[in-house]
Amino acid sequence: MKKILYPMLALCIQWGTAQESVEYQKPSAEILELADFERAPSVMMSSSRDWTAFVFRPTYKTLEDLNQEEIRLGGTRINPKYNTPSTITYYNNLKLKKTREKQMKQIQNLPVNPQIAYLSFSPDETKIAFTHTSPNGVELWLVDLQTATAKRLGQSVLNANLGMPYTWNPDGTGMVIRVLPSERPALKNQEKTLPQGPVVSTGKGEVSQNRTYQDLLKNPIDEFNFEVLITSQLKKIDLNGNETLFKSAAMYVEESFSPDGKYILLTEVKKPFSYIVPYHRFPMESYVCDAQGNFVASVNTIPLNENLPKGFSSTLMGKRNMFWRADKPHTLFYVEALDGGDQNQKAEFRDEIV
Repeated sequence: MKKILYPMLALCIQWGTAQESVEYQKPSAEILELADFERAPSVMMSSSRDWTAFVFRPTYKTLEDLNQEEIRLGGTRINPKYNTPSTITYYNNLKLKKTREKQMKQIQNLPVNPQIAYLSFSPDETKIAFTHTSPNGVELWLVDLQTATAKRLGQSVLNANLGMPYTWNPDGTGMVIRVLPSERPALKNQEKTLPQGPVVSTGKGEVSQNRTYQDLLKNPIDEFNFEVLITSQLKKIDLNGNETLFKSAAMYVEESFSPDGKYILLTEVKKPFSYIVPYHRFPMESYVCDAQGNFVASVNTIPLNENLPKGFSSTLMGKRNMFWRADKPHTLFYVEALDGGDQNQKAEFRDEIV
């Protein structure tokens, strides 16, 4: 009996010591020397090729970065604390150089602990705009190329949940920005909200091709949270940081100025939402406003697109890919299918540009 008890006692002792808490540790100096390298910067050039911006990013993400909350809704992955995509890449330094010169200039007055994203040259290529994600949310910043100095522009917190949160005016004197609504409801907690009923899906027996998408909406709480997260107000902001309300809160997904700056094309996500396709196949409405935000005309309405004909080249019926013509002051063009959107239909031409 004693021979059996001794091995069992030894196993108990080993099991008790196996649960010791251990913190993350650095590897040996030899391994660290190989792994802890500095990434080469990414390069962004002005269209004139006169200026080159160098943006640097950390080699690895921190544990804090990896531990951020992530909400997956409508085909998106969102960090609800900062209102940014959870997969966003941040840069932590910015340098500038005239292309024909050898020396890079360090941009002065960058924010503390920079979390830089969404960089772009102004249309006149005298400035660079970028966002900085601070503990309070997404801020808009501006770099003067001549002085190589950065400053925060305005005080609004931007909404970057659907990507680029600002659009330059064609003359480079200001921007339209997506900001968090002044009266924004809190997100609902799935675990603490009582369901009002089951989610029922119905099939109509139609032949269609849908891939299996990730991160889709699943219930009314998801719908509510998705609408809250992608809803923004639009503001106009000049280069001195003066802000004015441009358009009231809506689910804006795209803003585009006409080449002459007199009009802006706005596109909103509309309801009903879907539980089987991501948000870019939800209903969309596009309309034109003047430079003061006054409604001018509705130019396109796209219904919910849950069913497409078979084939990767099949597409939706009606107007799509609507943009401003670069060679005209304020003329829109779009693409429309000539084969009913079905690649299996015989057609001399598949699309036309109108």
